[in-house]
Amino acid sequence: MKETEQSSRAVETLDDLSKLVDYSLMDTLVCDPDARADGVEHTPREVFSGHYVPVSPTLIKDPQYIAHSKTLFSELGFSDTLAQSDDFMRMFSGNLTQLPEPMRKVGWACGYALSIYGNEYYEQCPFKTGNGYGDGRAMSVFEGVINGKRWEMQLKGGGQTPYCRGADGRAVLRSSIREFLAQEHMYALGVPTSRSLSLYTSKAETVRRPWFFDGSYSKDPEVMIEEAVAISTRVAPSFIRVGQIELFGRRARKNEHPNAMQELEQIVLHLIDREYSEVIATNLSTEDKVVLLASEFRDRLSSLVANWVRVGFCQGNFNSDNCAAGGFTLDYGPFGFIDVFDPLYQSWTGGGQHYSFLNQPMAAERNFHTFCMALQPLLSSDKNAMQELDKVARSFSKVMQNQMKKMWASKLGLKTFDAALFNELQILMVQTSVDYTIFFRELSELPETMDPLKKSFYKKARYDEGIATRWSEWFVAWQSLIEKNITSDESGEVLSSKMKHVNPKYTLREWFLVPGYQQATTGDYALIKEMQEIMINPYDEQSKDVQEKYYRLKPSEYFEVAGISHVSCSS
Repeated sequence: MKETEQSSRAVETLDDLSKLVDYSLMDTLVCDPDARADGVEHTPREVFSGHYVPVSPTLIKDPQYIAHSKTLFSELGFSDTLAQSDDFMRMFSGNLTQLPEPMRKVGWACGYALSIYGNEYYEQCPFKTGNGYGDGRAMSVFEGVINGKRWEMQLKGGGQTPYCRGADGRAVLRSSIREFLAQEHMYALGVPTSRSLSLYTSKAETVRRPWFFDGSYSKDPEVMIEEAVAISTRVAPSFIRVGQIELFGRRARKNEHPNAMQELEQIVLHLIDREYSEVIATNLSTEDKVVLLASEFRDRLSSLVANWVRVGFCQGNFNSDNCAAGGFTLDYGPFGFIDVFDPLYQSWTGGGQHYSFLNQPMAAERNFHTFCMALQPLLSSDKNAMQELDKVARSFSKVMQNQMKKMWASKLGLKTFDAALFNELQILMVQTSVDYTIFFRELSELPETMDPLKKSFYKKARYDEGIATRWSEWFVAWQSLIEKNITSDESGEVLSSKMKHVNPKYTLREWFLVPGYQQATTGDYALIKEMQEIMINPYDEQSKDVQEKYYRLKPSEYFEVAGISHVSCSS
């Protein structure tokens, strides 16, 4: 796979970008043999074999610029003026017809399987075979090496693909804003994630989506509304999912076609080349590579989920198809940042407790076991390698537990995890209705008394004499451990600074976002741009005005309100 040294000069035009292309996925993997070369693949059909289907995006009408990530543009060496240039806007709003060579005028979509909490599903496939499930409205349009690093760019909402299952292939402005802001916010939080490149909406095109009446408390959508369509472009080293490896593992396991085993090996080795080449040597046997892949993915996935919990993020639909095989946050459909601490917090009404806030480690383990099962056919002739893979699979729980302990200790400013202290804190936070982000940020100041921590209490009426005594006892115990950690070479000031780099001051809460969506429907993007700037600096104190607006408890009138406290699956 090409990893050529690229010029560091700015990319100012699509001609500049065209010099950096390298379509490794389409050039090294297998195209669906039934696909059309022109990419006119906009109706659901079964895809029986091959790793991808060429698809031409469906452009949105009269595209309008909303935002781009200045951070990512800078990393890529893109000029900021590029985002609003005609040819760039044309490409990333779904029109590939005028791209300079050697850029290709078709994109690609991939199939994948679905497991929900470790259980294989076929019912979501319209053909009940698993051959129709995959990228229904996402398609990649660029892959290349930029400044020595491989990137893939994917349109979200670019129209129908063979995997669209009868849907319209569009994303709406509301969900596109959420994803665009969330990806760059998570990157700034230090959480591995796909990235946001650009966001465009249509001045002329709308679609109908189910939503809630204003002020409703319903858990289910109640009305169809017209919403503007949008296309966001997300960027990652690859978009290979656990569900993708799972699809080819299922086909190999069931010998669904003559090349099933070969296609599984090809996609796994491609994943290693794209995501793990720095840690898995090319001269190893396939069996050794597979075992090392499982071990490396275990470490990345467990670290990722611990980071989710650290910053208060809940991936509300953590199925195998929404789990990146590269070990980063991929899907920003139903997600939420927690307000009141609740181990069972789940912003998506369809998510269930199995994908709730503190059940994410177990959900990750289920996805990891799905991944390992998909790899097994490649080791069927090597008993020792199969045993090693099984050992790696069984080790996930312990590795995950260690990651969580390390994370909780860091949030509390401790060198080692104290189970009794943490368990009592969890109970008190639930009983007192504590704001997760504000509590840990105030704790990072190393307060001398409990008073600053009470800023995070929602229901102060619950702070009765009994609770107050328990909080006081907990606080004294925590202070005692902190004092032991403060040594001559680490002052309280240094420890406080370390804690503030673990505990963010700002997170992208849904009730911040709602006014932004609402203003955006009128063409006013001021709040979107404001949040974009604030949320890429989540650990900074920022101005007094920003603190008053974004560092505060969730207003009581927003609790339980549909579209604010809970949402349906983003469309």
